Formats: sequence, C-alpha cells, structure tokens
Amino acid sequence: MDFSSFHFHESLEESLLSSGYKSPTLIQQKAIPVILEGKDIIASAQTGTGKTAAFLLPVLHKLISEDYKDSEVHALIIVPTRELAIQISSHLDGLTYFSSISSIAIYGGGDGESFVREKQALSKGVDIVVATPGKLISHLNMGYVKMKELKFLILDEADRMLDMGFYEDLMRIISHLPKERQTLMFSATMPPKINQLAKSILNSPVEVSVALSKPPESIRQEAYVAYEPQKIPLVRHILSNKSHQSILIFCSKKQTVKQLTQQLQKLGYDAKEIHSDLEQNEREEVLLAFSSKRLPILIATDILSRGIDIDQIDLVVNYDVPSDGEDYVHRIGRTARAETKGTAITLINPEDQHKFQRIEKLIGKVVEKLEIPAEFGAGPSYGSTGVSHKPSQRTHTPKTTNVAPRKTITITPRSSS
Repeated sequence: MDFSSFHFHESLEESLLSSGYKSPTLIQQKAIPVILEGKDIIASAQTGTGKTAAFLLPVLHKLISEDYKDSEVHALIIVPTRELAIQISSHLDGLTYFSSISSIAIYGGGDGESFVREKQALSKGVDIVVATPGKLISHLNMGYVKMKELKFLILDEADRMLDMGFYEDLMRIISHLPKERQTLMFSATMPPKINQLAKSILNSPVEVSVALSKPPESIRQEAYVAYEPQKIPLVRHILSNKSHQSILIFCSKKQTVKQLTQQLQKLGYDAKEIHSDLEQNEREEVLLAFSSKRLPILIATDILSRGIDIDQIDLVVNYDVPSDGEDYVHRIGRTARAETKGTAITLINPEDQHKFQRIEKLIGKVVEKLEIPAEFGAGPSYGSTGVSHKPSQRTHTPKTTNVAPRKTITITPRSSS
C-alpha cells in the first residue's frame, strides 16, 4: 500500500513526495480513511508510529479541497507542550509547501511581538492553529478569536494533557467551538478518563488502536542493576561505546539532569541539558543542535519523552526508572524510529526495582540484565528491595583505563510495521 491509494489532492501528494514519505504506517492506514469519511475518531498508538501524519494528511486534504472562508480558523490542534506544538508546526510547513494553507503555532514563552502575530492570525483568520491550552485561553479571554466556522478539532497526546491537569482548560476551549465539527482524539494510552472525555466531546467515534504499550521489536532493551553511586561510572562506561553517535539520557528530576550534565561536561563529554527551567529559545537551540547531529549527547527530563520527532537516535539511557510504565515506552520509543534499530539501557537501583518489574509486566518482556564491570564493585541482585550494602568509595572515581568491555547480548529483532 502507498499514499496514492488515498487519492490526496495533487499539491499534497507533491509535498509527500518531496518530504520523502513512502508507505503509510499502520496507524495511518487505519485512521486516514476514517477521517476522510468525516467521522470522529479516538485513536491510540505508541510513539513513533506516524500518528501526527495520520491526522494532518486527511485534514490538509479536506482544507485544500474545500472552499472555506478566509477570515476564520478552520482547524485547531491542541497539544500539551510547546515542543509538540513546534514539532507539528514543522510538519505542517513541509506538508503545505505546495499549497496555500496557512498555519501558526501558539504557545507560552514568547515575547510581545509573537503575541501580536498570534492575535492577528486568530482575529483575521488562519487555516490551522496548533496551540497549547493555556496560551490559547489567554487569547480567547480577549474575545477576538474567530472559531465559529471551525471544521476540525484535534486533540493530540490527550492522555498527557489530562495527566498535566488540562481537563478544565480543554472543556473551556471546547465551549467556544461550534458543535458541528469533526473531532479527532489521539492518545498513547486509553485510561478510563480518556474514555470519559471522548464520550463528552466526540460524536459516535470510530475507535482505532495500534500496538498499545508495546515497544517496537527493533529496540534492543538492556538494563544494569546498580547502586546509586555506580550510575555515573556506568554512564561513562556506556558512553565509551563509540558506535553510538546520538544519545538521549532521561532523568526523572530537573536537579538530576543538571548534576549529570555538569558531571559529564567536567569529564570532557559534549553534553547539554533540556528542562523546564530553560527559556524557550534556549530549549529550541539545544534541541536544534541535537536534531542536526551537532550535539551528540542530550540529557532531559520527561518533557521530551513524548512529542520529539528526531530520527536516528542510536541510544536512549534511562538514568532513572520512570514511575509510569507508559513513560518508559515513550522514553525508549525515541530510538529505533523510521524503521531503524536502536538501543535502550536502563539503570535500576534497589529502590526502583519494583517499578521496573511492573514495566516488564506491562511490556510482556523480561529485559536483559547486563553484568556490571568488575572494577565498579558488585551490584545488588535483581529482586532485592532496599539497600543492604553500598559499593566501596572507589566506584565514584573509577579509572578510565583497562575498562572491562560491556557484556554484549544480541537480540535479533523481528520486522515491525
């Protein structure tokens, strides 16, 4: 199957060709026909499956093909974070290159000049608005936003928005929209609160689900069971593998991100951090450097676990075990994208073992536990709880020479869609 089977507008097909799109992914195959038929949809798909294009392509086709008023907003895409708004806006730039479709991304952290641009677009009309809830509400409160002719409402990462406490904001935004519209809801998970939201805003939706909560087979998953003082030496050991050119390290706390970044920079590694304490322009600059391969190591909080669209990340390291199994799936889903292979390594301290065991149950797989190099001291056994003893002080400053090679375990991935 290829994209020509959808019979998109010729300008959109030209954009697909120039953007390098080949065959549609499974979520695209299932969702696009439903959206083209004008039906509401609630779709769940794991990260990296192409769900952004699954809703952008049919909506763009309809916008290009129909003659809508120029003085209104025609499609609204609501997302939880600025990073995701920027990513979708970038997708739109590529897919609308050969058409006259206009779009704007609206999110917090901008200056007065950006606010003026946003106000002008919302008051005079723009085809597509990609917005975070809080910033959009600040415009709605001023009374100039023209959405009476809105045709499409898309909620992307809906579960994430509810987790971040945006339910009231979403309902407030929706109260400003016409009831006669097509509503598309995309979510990585389907907890009960998502179903409740769907019932309140969707009209007889078609449900589509693809590979929920299962990491792609092309990701080689590994783990070290280690005491906390052994983590920095293990990160250095992992980074000594020169075959990894693009590395994303996740930490659960901003303070840990800052400390790890400082440690690695002192050791001579070209690493930078990204978290909510940075200004928006700083975050965009760091992300651009990483996506363009000028920055080999990026250390981040879960602000990047969803939404970041960067291909060819060789390695994801979970410095901390995420509290939620779904966050683990999203974290490691940053690698092995676009039909490539990748590796995900998790560092598990004794206190986090129960969380990782729940993750293994969720993904239906026992993750290979690698042997800690002897010079780092003995690690805890997997399945133990608490800290029965700590490694000797020398694990803080291991020698950089004569490091035992990491045990290599080869897992032959199955082909995935």
